Amino acid sequence: MNQHHESTGPADEQQITLRGPAELADALPYLMGFHPNDSVVMVALHGGRGRFGGRLRLGIPQAPQEWAPVAEQLAECLIKGSERRGERPDAIVIFLCQDPVEGESGSRIMERLRPFAQRLRTACGALDVPVLEALCISDGRYWSYCCPDGRCCPAEGNQMAMPGTSVMAAAAAYAGIQVRGSLREMEARLAPLKTSAAADQQRALDSAGAELLPRLLDEEGRQEVARETLDLARQLMKRLREAPAGAPSVSDINDDRLISHDEAAAVILGLQDRETRDRAAEWMEGPEADSALRLWRGLSRRCVAPYEEHAAAPLTLAGWVSWSTGDEPGARVALGLALRADSDYTFAQLLHEACNQGLDPETLRRCLRGERSARTGRRGHRPDRSVRPRTARPAATRRKKAPSGPARPESPATRRRSGQAAPGRRAPGGEG
Repeated sequence: MNQHHESTGPADEQQITLRGPAELADALPYLMGFHPNDSVVMVALHGGRGRFGGRLRLGIPQAPQEWAPVAEQLAECLIKGSERRGERPDAIVIFLCQDPVEGESGSRIMERLRPFAQRLRTACGALDVPVLEALCISDGRYWSYCCPDGRCCPAEGNQMAMPGTSVMAAAAAYAGIQVRGSLREMEARLAPLKTSAAADQQRALDSAGAELLPRLLDEEGRQEVARETLDLARQLMKRLREAPAGAPSVSDINDDRLISHDEAAAVILGLQDRETRDRAAEWMEGPEADSALRLWRGLSRRCVAPYEEHAAAPLTLAGWVSWSTGDEPGARVALGLALRADSDYTFAQLLHEACNQGLDPETLRRCLRGERSARTGRRGHRPDRSVRPRTARPAATRRKKAPSGPARPESPATRRRSGQAAPGRRAPGGEG
């Protein structure tokens, strides 16, 4: 489940009053940081003036039989999550966003989703939090599920404001808030390659896996692989840094050209080791952050079938760097995709929850800085042989199920090597 909570700013920041469904519909991309395609979004309101609080987003379930349980879960997540942060919502606003397919109209989508909207309203009411407004947004128009007055809310819906012409757009521009395109566009930057190059990448992953497996089964070989992975990742980051990024689409294409299939395969498989991944997470600020983010995005695109689960590691690192550098919408998208790739990936679970709760990433940054400083200091001293360094267990002895606590998860590569699942095969799971 992809829950998007964003904490509100200080009380002395500029405040914008939104009046009516039209301004609420226009404000949604600025609240989320992107246009949420095919999504249900719920926003908590606090106080008599309806101050925005927590936000939560989930892809609209395709099967109507899922609507009732999903509505109950969403209502509970938003309300209980707000309570944990110290403030129970006084009301909730609901948005159902879905674009029509060929031959379908926005009005038809609105009617099709009406039962889902009603389930959501009922679920919130059952927890004693009323739904102030429920809107459907489709095909450049919006409809209210709460207003029965056809004079202001006609059956054909109301036209959305032209982009950049509303009060919210002006306030967002003044505050430096950007809308990063649509959710679909943001996810596409991280999706596996669909071009003819995908077959070559798969062969490179197959070959690298066959070469690395025997080395990973002994401790000395595993540490050598870790060093090689991090050294290669640093070389790729330097290569990317020397080729400045341009527009997102052009930048991604150029970055893909700068990373060979064999290089991508080696780093992807090396990152399945949790200690190696944690070392890579130290590149989260300063001049390293931008090139690291470009590398993690590029590697996520190289996790082609049947290696989709392997994307959990680079996607989580992309989410972490995005969050660390202040891009919370980008972080949530990347972490949500990481959990879609592997719902048991504990590092992604922990980061996603922390980001959604509005926590400060500086706490984790301090820990990673401390790890790096301590490791640097140990290089100049004789190691204390009375303390055994933390190591990953050989693949054959790792646990079969990721723990619910803070321990790091088992890599998908390990599960496949131990015969627990065929490559690329996994039980279907929801978005995190």
